[in-house]
Amino acid sequence: MPPINDALTKYGSVFQTKIITSLLEDQQFAVTIYDMLQPELLDTEAKQWLVKAIKDYYYEYKLTPSLQTLKIRLNEVSSDLLRDSIVDELREVTKNIESPDLDFVKNETITFCKNQTLKAAIVKSVDLLQEGQYDEIKRLVDNAMRAGTHRDVGLNYIEQFDSILEDINRDTTPTGWEPIDSIMDGGLAGGELGVVVAPSGIGKSWFLQALAVNALKAGKNVIHYTLELNEAYVGLRFATIFSEVPVANIKDDKESVKEKIKKLCKGELIIKYFPTRGATVQTIHTHLKTIELMGNSPDLILVDYADLLRDTSSARDAAVRHQLGNIYEDLRGLSGEFQIPVWTASQSNRSSLEDEVIGAEKIAESYSKIMTADFVMSLSRKIEDKIANTGRVHVIKNRFGPDGMTYPLTMNTSIGKMDIYDSASTNGQVEIKKQDNGNEYTRKLLAKKYEDLKTTTGESKKDETKWKNFETN
Repeated sequence: MPPINDALTKYGSVFQTKIITSLLEDQQFAVTIYDMLQPELLDTEAKQWLVKAIKDYYYEYKLTPSLQTLKIRLNEVSSDLLRDSIVDELREVTKNIESPDLDFVKNETITFCKNQTLKAAIVKSVDLLQEGQYDEIKRLVDNAMRAGTHRDVGLNYIEQFDSILEDINRDTTPTGWEPIDSIMDGGLAGGELGVVVAPSGIGKSWFLQALAVNALKAGKNVIHYTLELNEAYVGLRFATIFSEVPVANIKDDKESVKEKIKKLCKGELIIKYFPTRGATVQTIHTHLKTIELMGNSPDLILVDYADLLRDTSSARDAAVRHQLGNIYEDLRGLSGEFQIPVWTASQSNRSSLEDEVIGAEKIAESYSKIMTADFVMSLSRKIEDKIANTGRVHVIKNRFGPDGMTYPLTMNTSIGKMDIYDSASTNGQVEIKKQDNGNEYTRKLLAKKYEDLKTTTGESKKDETKWKNFETN
């Protein structure tokens, strides 16, 4: 890397004068650079005045001013010293009109603007650092790093039609469950947000981790952000899913579990804990930047779960739906910036606990979440489902294809094993039968509890008959 002074000299006074020459002699270049080239990016007051005068003239007349026009505008300058400096600068500008390196200057002007913008942000950050205004420092630096990215004016439909056909193939990370991947056109891609909805205690976290394990088995690198459980316990759950050994038995079977993980886990997994309501999307953003600097490149991000993040962009007394809306929008923006798919979970309301299928109306503060997400599916497991290790996955929203379908699910949280079946498949029918068996088993458990209760309280014959009627229904 060249010394800093060399880099600064490269874009020093002579270079900046040639930028002004290029503005005057090449209107097409001037138009493309105007928005980015701010007068304050140049080093001297004379250069700043000339850039501003050229830009102002263009915005008023849609033409680049001539040298004669600029000389006339010099009459507006009240300071003799500044006027003399501008005249001297114009002499240098005219000398460069035939310069052979103007094409080089034009090509380097964007880099110059970015460097100057970043330099200004760093200088301003010194005072902000003393004041502890870290959010403002980050905003300044982020804006500086994004300088020039707005120059993309859009897609020329006819000229770039071939690129449409190329871009239509999304670089997806599959869920690992064929029925879901088939309707998602392969899974989630960078810039996309997927949401799993379920009531408390149904297995949202297990579901997300199983999804992550499927990606890891396929060689994808995964970052799992946990906002409830600590890193060690989440790690134990991952070990259970890989090995199908219950969490309580992992320590007793440590070596064999470790070998199974090494054999099956083809990607890298990072687990990061943030306290509930103690992290924001910006916190995750900062962590991802750190990961990048370390040379890691994740393919999938899981946030367990988004409702536990803290919103900083709304007023403190803003409605919960506004806060959650901002969080989900920021998460999707995060996915777009890093081009990494993001999966998260969301809580449904209490009334959904006994729902056969959980629809959009049961999602807490649902509207903003559904509008923002690209794919939303619910997970429903009644008490009989939990006993039979079954359940249902319902597709609420699918930006990539059809929605409204419901698929049978097996979900054994003791070993973290789960599968999703096509509802028309043989396996799917088998799982539906398992669910029916679960219903029967539940009735037997309740009957046993009743018998125990009757023994201790002396239930009447009438109540016994009523219970037997219930048992057979």
